Amino acid sequence: MRFLANAPRFLFFTGKGGVGKTSVACATAVHLATVGQRVLLVSTDPASNLGQVFGIAIGNAVTGIASVPGLDALEIDPAQAADAYRERIIGPLRGLLPESEIAGVIEGLSGSCTTEVASFDEFTQLLTDDAAYGRYDHILFDTAPTGHTIRLLQLPGSWTRFLSTGGNASCLGPLAGLDKHRATYAAAVSALTDPDRTRLILVTRPQPSALKEIDRTFAELTAIGMTNAFVVINGVLPERAGDEPIAVALRRREAAALSAVPAAIADLPRDVLELKARDVVGLEAVRTFFDPELADEAVGDAAETAVLPDAPLVALVDEIERDGRGLVMCMGKGGVGKTTVAAAVALALANRGHEVLLTTTDPAAHLDDTLGAAVDGLTVTRIDPDIALEQYRAHVMATKGKELDESGRAALAEDLMSPCTAEVAVFHQFSRAIHDSRRKFVVMDTAPTGHTLLLLDTAGSYHREIARQMGAVNMAYSTPLMRLQNPAQTKILLVTLAETTPVLEATGLQDDLERAGIHPWAWVANNSIAATHPRSPFLRTRARNEVAQIDRIQELTDRIAIVPLLPDEPIGVARLSALTGGIPQGVEDRPTTHAVTP
Repeated sequence: MRFLANAPRFLFFTGKGGVGKTSVACATAVHLATVGQRVLLVSTDPASNLGQVFGIAIGNAVTGIASVPGLDALEIDPAQAADAYRERIIGPLRGLLPESEIAGVIEGLSGSCTTEVASFDEFTQLLTDDAAYGRYDHILFDTAPTGHTIRLLQLPGSWTRFLSTGGNASCLGPLAGLDKHRATYAAAVSALTDPDRTRLILVTRPQPSALKEIDRTFAELTAIGMTNAFVVINGVLPERAGDEPIAVALRRREAAALSAVPAAIADLPRDVLELKARDVVGLEAVRTFFDPELADEAVGDAAETAVLPDAPLVALVDEIERDGRGLVMCMGKGGVGKTTVAAAVALALANRGHEVLLTTTDPAAHLDDTLGAAVDGLTVTRIDPDIALEQYRAHVMATKGKELDESGRAALAEDLMSPCTAEVAVFHQFSRAIHDSRRKFVVMDTAPTGHTLLLLDTAGSYHREIARQMGAVNMAYSTPLMRLQNPAQTKILLVTLAETTPVLEATGLQDDLERAGIHPWAWVANNSIAATHPRSPFLRTRARNEVAQIDRIQELTDRIAIVPLLPDEPIGVARLSALTGGIPQGVEDRPTTHAVTP
C-alpha cells in the first residue's frame, strides 16, 4: 500500500458512502499498531460502525482495542459530545447566576447547531491538544460520507474567519473564551494544511459516481490547502470471481470507469484493493484485508444458495401509489443506492400519471446524473447548502432586517455569517419539501445516515420550540416532525445492502427513528448478488452471506423489496424504469432500453 509509506501523524480516510472507508481505515490502524506505532483510530461519522468491525463497544471515549496492543479507538457521538459540551459551559455558571438566567443559557444551547459545534470541538482538540493526544504517533480519521466531511474540514477556516471579524454565536456559549477558540481553530487549520502532518486517503470504488465524488472532494479540500492526497480504489472484482455473465459485465463496468478517471486525481498515487468474498467484520478479516490470498483462503464450495423471497420493488410502488400523494423518504448508509431507489420510485409514479417532486438532502447527490433525461410530470430539485444559505440570509434580512436601524441590520448580517446558519437554512428547504407532499408525491433521497439524523434532530428542536410557543396560547399547529411521524403522510424506505455492516447500521437507524416516533415503512435490499443466482464459488460465498442478512431484515420489517445487482449501472430513465417493470413515458433523449434479468 503506497499510502502507508512514510505515513504522517494525521490520516483522513474520505469518500462516497459505502466505498469501504471504515475497512481501509481499520486495516491501516491495525497494520500501524502491529509494526509498533501508537495509534488512535477516530470515527467522525455520526453513524459510526468501528465497534461493529472490532466486535466491541467503543463510543464517545478513548477505548483500548485489547486484541491489538498499541491501538485505541474513539467514536465521536454527537449527542454525547453535545451533552458534555453543554455541561462544560453551564457547570461553572451554577451558583453564580440565577436559575432563570441558567435556563436561558440551556435554551440557547439546545439546538442542533450546538450538536454540530460540540462534535467539531472534539475534532479540533484531536488535532491540537498535545497534552491529551500527544502520546499517539498516528491519529486516523474514519470520516462520514463526503458532504458531511467536507463541511467538517472546512469549519476550522470558517470559524476562524467568523471570529476574526468580531462575531459571536450562542452555540459557542456565553462567557466563551473567544481568544482560546481563535487559537484552537487556527492551529487546526495549520495542522490540516501541513502536508508533513496530514494526508488525505481518497477511498473509492471502480464506479463513475464514486470516482467523481473523490474528484469533487479533492477539489474542495485543495481549495482550503489540503493537497497531500492518495487514491485507494477498493472492491475491484478479482479474476477468481469467475467468467459467468454477471462477472464479465461487472469487470467491463469497472474497466470503463477506471479508464475515465477524472484528470485532477488521475496523477495521484494510487493503490488497488480487490473485492473480498466475505464481509470485513472481525479482527481476522481486518488483519488480512491488504492480503487477498489470506482474506479469501476459505471461500467455500459451490453449493446452491437458499431461495430468496419474491419481493420486487414494483410491489412497494403499487402500495405507495394508493394514497395518491405523500412523502417517500429513502434513508440508509452511504453507498447503498438510495439515489437509485428514490429515482426509480419517483419515475414509476410519474410514469403512472402522478405529479412527482424528486429531491435530495445529500450535498453529494446528483439526481440529474442518475436520471439523464427529462420526464413528464417529474420535477427534480436539490437542496444545495450554499444556495439554501444564500436564500435564507436574504429572506431573514428582508423580513427581520426591515424593522431594524442601520446598526441593527449590520449586527443581524454579522450573526447570519455564523457557520451554524447553514444548518438552519438546509432545514428550511427540507421543511418546504415536506410541506409540498400535502398535494403531490415528494420522493426524497436523503444524505447518509449520520447527516440525516442531525437534520431530524433539527426537526425535533423546531418541533419542541413550536410546541412551547403554541401551547402557551393554546393554538393548533403542525410541524415537519409531526408529518414524518404520520404513516399516512410519510413512508420511510430503509435502503441497505445485504451485508453485515449496512444491515447493522440500518437496524440502528430504525431504532433511532422509532425513538423519535417515526416508524420505517419498508426495507429495500439493493444490489443483491444472491438475486442473480451466481455460479462461481467466490460469488456464491457472497450470495450465502446475503441470504443470512435478508433473513435478518425479514425479522425487522413487514415489507421488503430485493433489487438484483445489474450487469449495467442503473443510470438513465429506461434502466431505472426497468427496476420497477415500467415503460418510460414522455422521455426526452431516452437512453437505450435495458431489461432486468432475474
